[in-house]
Amino acid sequence: MTTCTSRAAWGNLLRRLHFYIGLFVGPFIFIAALSGTLYVATPQLENALYHHALFSETEGEARPLAEQIAVAEKVTGGELPLHAVRPGLVAGETTWVMYADPALNASENRAIFIDPVSLEVRGDMTVYGTSGILPLRQKIDYLHRSLLLGDVGRIYSELAASWMWIAALGGIALWFYTRPKRRINNRFQNHRRLHVSLGWCLLLGMLLFSATGLTWSQWAGGNVDKLRAQMNWLTPQVNTQLHGPAEVADPHADHHGHHMSMPMPQMKPDLALYDGVMKAANAAGIDATKLEIRPAKSATTAWTVSEIDRGWPTQVDAVAVDPATLTVIDRTRFADFPLMAKLTRWGVDFHMGVLFGLPNQLVLIAFGLALCVMIVWGYRMWWMRRPRQTATNPAQTLCQSWLALPLWGRILSFAIAFLLGMAMPVMGCSLALFVIIDWLRWRAASAALSSTQNF
Repeated sequence: MTTCTSRAAWGNLLRRLHFYIGLFVGPFIFIAALSGTLYVATPQLENALYHHALFSETEGEARPLAEQIAVAEKVTGGELPLHAVRPGLVAGETTWVMYADPALNASENRAIFIDPVSLEVRGDMTVYGTSGILPLRQKIDYLHRSLLLGDVGRIYSELAASWMWIAALGGIALWFYTRPKRRINNRFQNHRRLHVSLGWCLLLGMLLFSATGLTWSQWAGGNVDKLRAQMNWLTPQVNTQLHGPAEVADPHADHHGHHMSMPMPQMKPDLALYDGVMKAANAAGIDATKLEIRPAKSATTAWTVSEIDRGWPTQVDAVAVDPATLTVIDRTRFADFPLMAKLTRWGVDFHMGVLFGLPNQLVLIAFGLALCVMIVWGYRMWWMRRPRQTATNPAQTLCQSWLALPLWGRILSFAIAFLLGMAMPVMGCSLALFVIIDWLRWRAASAALSSTQNF
């Protein structure tokens, strides 16, 4: 067995692991980056495509919400539970009256768009999630999150998020281990320098998007939620129980990470309550230009009025209003959120490209395209250095690299892999698959080498 120094053994292990991540997980990261870039690049296109539904040129004073909702009720026949109302508070914007339609998928609502001045019905379409994205971005979001394959397809995005941060940090560590001591100008090294330069430039973004992506995932996301609960990092939510404890909010609901149905109101409220509840909320300091009013789910719960402006500065205060007395019984202020809850909110909004508006979009578009280039360049480097011989050298396997580590190194690396696999089950299962494939290659190469030596 060939021996090598501890430093060389670690370098070989990093190289083989980085190679497997790039070869097998790289395509999934590429798809996630490309689809995410399309997602953040389309809000303006969506505004143009659905301009008639979203905007109106009618001038004048807005009619009461009760009248606007009554028009929407005629469109739906009054049979669907009213999920929420987003008043058009800025001149030229329409009011969204959103219904929980059992014929739609989870997290989807049917929205009727009403001109608040003329009461004209401007549109009728499906909106998705707390962020209320329209059909164009719904398709892109489904592609980004699940390859249009439903919950089964979400394995792909969790696989990409689980490995991206490891690939990023591992690539940087590998550069430290293997960078040449003097500048070498050849075709491969020039490709490598570009790959490394992009890696350094994109490092922070890869760590951020990996972390936020994991919080939206199916299996790792559950472990993240448990950690946040234990560390008291959960986002406060107004207490809608007229008698009872407050709940906690899901800051990732905007991106629909947890594919669950939204609660439906259980009763038909008096439409005049919408105006009264909004006035009570305005008097309590809820003054953003983007608001959402949700009726009570039952006779024992309150109505909620929430600010939904996720730009900068962030406005996400909320109040609970007793519909019987129109008094505010509870409220949450973003300024009072724990620091980690604020960071989570900002991280989610930055991930979605809404925190700083157009500058946020441009940064994410540049990041996504650069990440795609870096992945393609990595494949180009592999193609340039691919083995010419048909037989595989055992030294070129992950198993042989791991066996070359000192005992403490093998124990440490195994423990880290085991703990990470428990925390991120998709990563753990894929790592086990990598090892199985590599072990088969290692055994075949070892047998071929032994036969050659014996001959």
